[in-house]
Amino acid sequence: MKKKIMIDGMMCEHCVGHVKEALEALGAADIEVSLEGGYAVCDTDKSVSDIKAAIEDEGYDVTDIQ
Repeated sequence: MKKKIMIDGMMCEHCVGHVKEALEALGAADIEVSLEGGYAVCDTDKSVSDIKAAIEDEGYDVTDIQ
């Protein structure tokens, strides 16, 4: 299922890489992370709480998941 994750705290391309790696570790596919937009889009069956925990463990704030 496609999910759009709104993320605060990404400042550079290294941040984008950390978010992408966190989502890859969850088994997500078709990952796109937008530094300018402050979001990530991916295809995953993981729960909202699993996604939020993975990204917040990297030091970023998840503000919404759609």
